[in-house]
Amino acid sequence: NTTTLFDNDHNQVCGVPASAAAGYFQKAYDAAKMLDGQYSLYMSAWSAGDKNAQYQNFVNLFSDPASKENIFVREYQYPNSVHGYDAYNVPRQLMGPNGYSSEVNPTLDFVEKFDGLPKNPDGTLKTLDASGHYLLYSNTMDIFAIAEPRLRASVILPGDVFKGQNIEIRRGIYTGSSVGGISPLLPAGSKSQYPTANLVVSSNAGQTAYKLPNGTLMNPAGLSGVCTGDQTCAISGFSVRKWLNPNLATSQVLENNETQTWIEMRYAEVLLNRAEAAAELMSLGQTGSINTADPFTIVNQIRTRAGADLLAGAGDATINVVRNERRKELAFENKTYWDLRRWRIFDKEQNGTIYRVLMPLYSADAGKYFFDQRTDERNDVYNYDTRWYYEQIPGGAISKSSNLIQNPGY
Repeated sequence: NTTTLFDNDHNQVCGVPASAAAGYFQKAYDAAKMLDGQYSLYMSAWSAGDKNAQYQNFVNLFSDPASKENIFVREYQYPNSVHGYDAYNVPRQLMGPNGYSSEVNPTLDFVEKFDGLPKNPDGTLKTLDASGHYLLYSNTMDIFAIAEPRLRASVILPGDVFKGQNIEIRRGIYTGSSVGGISPLLPAGSKSQYPTANLVVSSNAGQTAYKLPNGTLMNPAGLSGVCTGDQTCAISGFSVRKWLNPNLATSQVLENNETQTWIEMRYAEVLLNRAEAAAELMSLGQTGSINTADPFTIVNQIRTRAGADLLAGAGDATINVVRNERRKELAFENKTYWDLRRWRIFDKEQNGTIYRVLMPLYSADAGKYFFDQRTDERNDVYNYDTRWYYEQIPGGAISKSSNLIQNPGY
């Protein structure tokens, strides 16, 4: 955390000279390098060119006790040491007796960080054709067909399979005509609720099945989909996948009943620490005691295991690329909050922010699915106060030294 002493441009923070930044980055680099040869990335089920094997390998690395990637772990054993991660986070249709589910809902902003998705020039998910109509898909997984396997291993996508079930996540059923294409339900950037015309959605009170043209019945939200205001469903269009136990019976998905190991630190994080420190040192012109190829080499190591696209050249391994790789690789591992804080960019990400979601809808007329990307319907606004970057200095310490100045905001 020594890098928290400097802002994103290595300017002085907390009274420490900016010239000392290189020393802190060098220590971080050297500490990471010391573990060379002692640990390795988990590759037991990995196979080149096989997306299913790469997906399963990434899933397995969080549960294989023989993994050579684990450095510090927190083990659990029933009944004395237990947790309830699955009870809080399984999709709604796999809800256990406690009645919780889908507490963690990845945003579309996060999902778009991954490779292999159809994207617009600005990096957002492409959901409209050249004419401005929704792209139609036979099933909801088609849009993710060539996404990097690490995404599927981290996030439950609408329509993916978990515990032998297709996870049904829908926002509603479009009942209008699809002839000539389906236009966006709302103007771009709208924060309004969906219109009631030509759209059947679920409510907090439950779902009423809709009869499709072929006579079959369909629930608007599916078994795990979006009911406005319901906090036990995939309100973002996604649920978390990482850490869930695929072998835990639904009857055992309970609070204080689960025992899968929590990995506090794994070798992938150490490698990313090293890549980040090297990139920072290179930006400061301090390259004498590092391998300047590290950011490029390490990011490509991580991406190879993830099944992601590889960087083409060393010049592509910028500090922002390294940071983005860290956010994807270490998602849902209690790292992101601290990373955004030490990078001094939390306030930039959460500055009156309403995160974006992806709503799958079914066209009854076309018999196909389409996706609407929009801001969270609840219009929850996120802000990060810059004073939270600092801790309050105790008054007693300040009274003993005229050189101590209270941190901003306290």
